Amino acid sequence: MSTTIIVPESRNIVKGKTVVLGNPRAGGMKKGIAIMDFILRLGAIAASLGAAASMGTSDQTLPFFTQFFQFEASYDSFSAFQFFVITMALVAGYLVLSLPFSIVSIIRPHATGPRLFLIILDTVFLTLATASAASAAAIVYLAHNGNQDSNWLAICNQFGDFCAQTSGAVVSSLVAVVIFVLLIVMSALALKKT
Repeated sequence: MSTTIIVPESRNIVKGKTVVLGNPRAGGMKKGIAIMDFILRLGAIAASLGAAASMGTSDQTLPFFTQFFQFEASYDSFSAFQFFVITMALVAGYLVLSLPFSIVSIIRPHATGPRLFLIILDTVFLTLATASAASAAAIVYLAHNGNQDSNWLAICNQFGDFCAQTSGAVVSSLVAVVIFVLLIVMSALALKKT
């Protein structure tokens, strides 16, 4: 005593084909941008952490006649270098903490919340990294060349290792700044509606 109901299929429906709405490549492009964002963040972590570590360990002592009379050059002798070490450490810390948001952007490429959050904070930390790199670059320039008008002598003739290490730290921080600019441009492209 079972009853069977037969429902005829409509002839207008074609089986086995799906309708794609929107641009199928848009999700792939956004996912590619998100993956590149993650890779660039890893590079920026290495550059900013390397800059902070290199500047933080820069120290050179020149003995002069006796052990009690010595000349010393260290990063903590210059307030611009102290600002540089603190700021680059903060930038590296931010970049480490931003990695989960970058991973969320890879998993969900169309989500705008994490991407917008990253672009705002990336802009803030780009400003900090640029300010610290510029202030340290000014001191490194004075250490290399001096200033004849102010009677500031170049100290890199005597403190060669110190100057090489601080110059390397400034170059590394400028690499981090360039990576930040690329991250911001890529985030803006990913936020663009297709």
